[in-house]
Amino acid sequence: MKMDQMLLGRRSVLRIVACLGAAATAGALFTEQDPSPGGAAAPRPATGAPAAAGPPVKESAYRLQPMTADAPPRFRRALPPVRSRPFERFQEAGRSIVLTFDDGPDPRYTPGILSTLREYHVNAMFFVCGEMATDNRDLLRQMAEDGHVVGNHTWSHPLIPKLPPSKIRGELSRTSEVIEQTLGAAPLWYRAPYGAWNRVSFEIGAELGMEPLAWTVDTLDWTEPGTRTIVRRVLDGAEPGVVVLSHDAGGDRSQSVAALRSYLPGLLDAGYHITVPRR
Repeated sequence: MKMDQMLLGRRSVLRIVACLGAAATAGALFTEQDPSPGGAAAPRPATGAPAAAGPPVKESAYRLQPMTADAPPRFRRALPPVRSRPFERFQEAGRSIVLTFDDGPDPRYTPGILSTLREYHVNAMFFVCGEMATDNRDLLRQMAEDGHVVGNHTWSHPLIPKLPPSKIRGELSRTSEVIEQTLGAAPLWYRAPYGAWNRVSFEIGAELGMEPLAWTVDTLDWTEPGTRTIVRRVLDGAEPGVVVLSHDAGGDRSQSVAALRSYLPGLLDAGYHITVPRR
């Protein structure tokens, strides 16, 4: 999705997402006992003990609240039976935080984010949209060369629960193809636009070999609240295992670029290790 279309698209789905948020709460988008195509229930943590739930995440009109209640201690290639909820945090030892950036790559903002990450020798995750990636393959290659994880964020950033299965498959598979053609390997992670998942998207994602990842801390940088506000949201939400959501495209992301330069050294000074999942 190009920049002007992406920004307009975000505004136009606000009411739809709000309605879907209510539906999700009622169980329309997520059912813990949803069977896989083969009839098996979603996998539970291998330990057999209940995993600790993450901290509550505030809902917003733009993003549906991530529905993850737990996360297995090990991460492996997704195969049916599939997950019924996305990961939203990582249970790793130590003070680890995962930084993620959605909607790019954008030649106006992504290079600045890559430069800051390179300066501090840390890696992040970039969930790219296919129609942005296909026009900016050099930035995809730079992400991979710097050690970042490149994930799938669909082709055109649609509201997935409003699409038929064939469209969902096309959105995910086309983007995976661009990533694989450019980097030599298909993505292992994907994220639903607006955080709006459904059973079909989990099934298709698993068939494509990808795990679903949501987030714990939403900077809401898409609203352009000001650099200082973005910095405060990251630092206030920081704790071991959280996944931070930011953007490097989809509008004017100059505040996001500037905020990273401020909160990244702050996180490092506080003893946090910025990491990415490896599997």
